[in-house]
Amino acid sequence: MNARGRKLIGAVALIAFVVVYALLASALAQSRPLQEASVLWRTIGYAVLGLAWTIPAGALIRWMERPDPSR
Repeated sequence: MNARGRKLIGAVALIAFVVVYALLASALAQSRPLQEASVLWRTIGYAVLGLAWTIPAGALIRWMERPDPSR
């Protein structure tokens, strides 16, 4: 697959992933265990939920930016 195709597929997948992740993170942020936790644990939970999407998104972006194989 050439770089142009990877970027198209990756962009669509990234948008879909971010939408699904945002909905999931919002639901987890409103869950009872997190809401009843102390301020410190809530802060840690929100930080983890807010940053966890960057790991799979970074892997997807790295895949999108791979150079084309030599022909």
